[in-house]
Amino acid sequence: MANEFKFEIVETIAVLSQSSKGWTKELNLVSWNEREPKYDIREWAPDKSKMGKGITLTDEEAAVLKKALNTRSDI
Repeated sequence: MANEFKFEIVETIAVLSQSSKGWTKELNLVSWNEREPKYDIREWAPDKSKMGKGITLTDEEAAVLKKALNTRSDI
């Protein structure tokens, strides 16, 4: 019980890919344990009952990532 946590997908921004088993890699705004939502990239089961390991980014970190990706000419 000590490791229980809550999450709410506040907004799905993009589905980046989908596996043959239906899992989707998504960019979402997620509120973890009723905190301020953060950008989150991870894989989700089709019914959102399970999730893979992921990464969360603050607004500032997401802005740095966006700027870095925008400078890439090969994307």
